Amino acid sequence: MTPDVTQTGSMKFDTVVLGAGIVGVCVALHLQKRGRQVALIDRKLPGNETSFGNAGLIQREGVYPYAFPRGLGTLLRYARNQSPDVRYHADAILKTMPFLWQYWRNSHPAKHAAIARSYSTLIEHCVSEHRALAADAGASALLRPIGWIKVFRTDAVRDAETRLVERWHDEYGVEFDALDPARLQQMEPALDTSLRGGLCYTASDSVSDPNALVTAYAKYFEALGGRFFIGGADTLREGWQVDTEAGTISAESAVVALGPWSDRLSAQLGYRLPLAVKRGYHMHYAPRDGARLNHPVLDVENGYLLAPMARGIRLTTGAEIAHRDAVRTPVQLAAVEPVARTLFPLGERLDDEPWMGRRPCTPDMMPVIGPAKNHRGLWFAFGHAHHGLTLGPITGRLLAEMMTGEETVVDPWPFRVERF
Repeated sequence: MTPDVTQTGSMKFDTVVLGAGIVGVCVALHLQKRGRQVALIDRKLPGNETSFGNAGLIQREGVYPYAFPRGLGTLLRYARNQSPDVRYHADAILKTMPFLWQYWRNSHPAKHAAIARSYSTLIEHCVSEHRALAADAGASALLRPIGWIKVFRTDAVRDAETRLVERWHDEYGVEFDALDPARLQQMEPALDTSLRGGLCYTASDSVSDPNALVTAYAKYFEALGGRFFIGGADTLREGWQVDTEAGTISAESAVVALGPWSDRLSAQLGYRLPLAVKRGYHMHYAPRDGARLNHPVLDVENGYLLAPMARGIRLTTGAEIAHRDAVRTPVQLAAVEPVARTLFPLGERLDDEPWMGRRPCTPDMMPVIGPAKNHRGLWFAFGHAHHGLTLGPITGRLLAEMMTGEETVVDPWPFRVERF
């Protein structure tokens, strides 16, 4: 559909969505499905920033967002900056200290439990919303409804994790199978035979190619009449206008869905939001000797995950606390690769260099979804941390319902920007 042209020569839309990662694409798609004329804008093609590289999990079990460790032993281990699951740049710690302090406070068990009661309302829709969009987009083959597995190298960690998921089951109905070593070997014959068992989260899905899934959603958006433009979100100005390679876009409303860059644009508009970044890396490998990995597998004690992807076996690292645009330092990948080779027979590297992405995080572990308080027609959808892929479709639906005045699928109040 051809957009209207204003007297100033700009192209007129109902809404401009800034950011074409999984969240922005899903917001644009849900608005377009509701009859809005939407322009989706990014500096790259859809799904080619943070959404390009992740573990490919749609985490139905993720009712408790990832908390800041509070145990003294764990904190001392992280302080040495040699842990495989968390590393930090020393020059970033001082800048992020206020964020980390609030993150640590919100990770107190009582506060974390209260957060989970709100967060779980989004999580409970994550798989069903993805499956619905994938079916409409002709992309269901990219989803694997087989769950994913945590594996354990010690009995103590296995037993602690099992007690934890039993509590999640009692509180939120999280589905799981406890796997003894024999059952684990039956499901994943190529894994290290010394493992002490596993947990399979059976209600979760995984994705064989996250970039392909976001691309499929974006193509569906365009098939419905939506338009994608290459442009710079930092040119957004009240009105709402933004410059693109095709010309100026003008819209009645704007959505900031820029992931780890959202705070930069929101700050230009006068909002000071506590957004920090956890960086992460991935690399693809060929399997050796015809070995097959059937499920995504997390090595709990060593903080990395192996996932079967269209390109090969993807090894994803834990979190790196660093400035968003600091030089890449894939030391975690180098540290865990030898360990991963003992877990599964990895062959040669398939990528020229490690990929790096940035997870946008808030100190209360919940995303920002809703209207900006000081600007009419401005909306936010970012801060999903480790669960951007998981929560993209439900976020898109919720925000579209809010913007069109529909009854919302969940209560949006806990995710309002005014909480900061």
